[in-house]
Amino acid sequence: MQPEIDIKRRKTRQIRVGSVLVGGDAPISVQSMTNTETCDVAATVTQIQQLAQVGADIVRVSVPTMEAAEAFGKIRRQVSVPLVADIHYDYKIALKVADEGADCLRINPGNIGRDDRVRAVIQSARDHGIPIRIGVNAGSLEKELQRKYGEPCSDALVESAMRHADILTGLDFHDFKVSVKASNVFMTVQAYRKLSALIEQPLHLGVTEAGVFRSGTVKSAAAMAMLLMEGIGDTLRVSLAADPVEEIRVGFDILKSLNLRKKGVNIIACPSCSRQNFDVIATVNALEARLEDINESLDLAVIGCLVNGPGEAREADIGLTGGTPNNLSYVDGEKSHHVRKEELVEELERMVREKVQRMRKDEAAGVILRSQQS
Repeated sequence: MQPEIDIKRRKTRQIRVGSVLVGGDAPISVQSMTNTETCDVAATVTQIQQLAQVGADIVRVSVPTMEAAEAFGKIRRQVSVPLVADIHYDYKIALKVADEGADCLRINPGNIGRDDRVRAVIQSARDHGIPIRIGVNAGSLEKELQRKYGEPCSDALVESAMRHADILTGLDFHDFKVSVKASNVFMTVQAYRKLSALIEQPLHLGVTEAGVFRSGTVKSAAAMAMLLMEGIGDTLRVSLAADPVEEIRVGFDILKSLNLRKKGVNIIACPSCSRQNFDVIATVNALEARLEDINESLDLAVIGCLVNGPGEAREADIGLTGGTPNNLSYVDGEKSHHVRKEELVEELERMVREKVQRMRKDEAAGVILRSQQS
């Protein structure tokens, strides 16, 4: 099914975080952050690998001490996903992790201190070819801005961000991205809208301290959808008080809902009602768990009755509509075969995986053809 509108993304300066391009015409990347003790190298590596398995483009790691910086180097050598080193205030830690292979430094230049320290960090980033991320949060605004505005607001967030950005551009360093996060949806949206009109650098979206899984997901989706629909945002993190793996899944779901990123199986399912001919909720929950390993973009419609079922099933790559006595499946808009209630999960999984295999073969054939033509 083709979207009725195409979102026109704001043109931003493109930077590189390891192997991942951010900004410009690059896909919107999805990030998370480890919550393990960084000095526990094994635990942190395991969590990063789990995040990479569900599709994380970039992972941020907190580096609060020089010991953590040493551990960061060991972690960097054991994982392939790009890593952002999260640093506050101590410029020596920034210099250390840059030497240890960090793909991006998350440090606000205005908080480092003396000019020579700021210059040292910027020169290190320049020498290593890595960007900097400016991260402004409503809960940690500079004291003078708190006095000026009385309380956190979008203007205070933007003024703080521009102070840090002006330091970098004043030293002819332009490879940075910026975030202006608040826990309030409207403050967050207004801050990003205002900032997007002032700088050319990519913006990292997020609602900070969004909350627990359900309410945090809703709050993040509400804010990000408004911004993404306006073309604002080049990378994002859904900040949840939950397993970081869920942050990645929710992030991709937000992008998929807006046709901004295609990754994995998109399950279209009815909310279920008394018309359903099988247990829709149990079926789609089982399928979601079974199909998590698939990265190809594919629509799977699972509808419990014949009222809306045929229309949705025909529009999907693989579809199923409830019926009596058996349910009817569709492949690429055409009726395929009937499926018994007891076989639904296994049969739909089989159909999806067969479709994926055909997609992979077609892609491989296309690659060969393009190479021959060139």
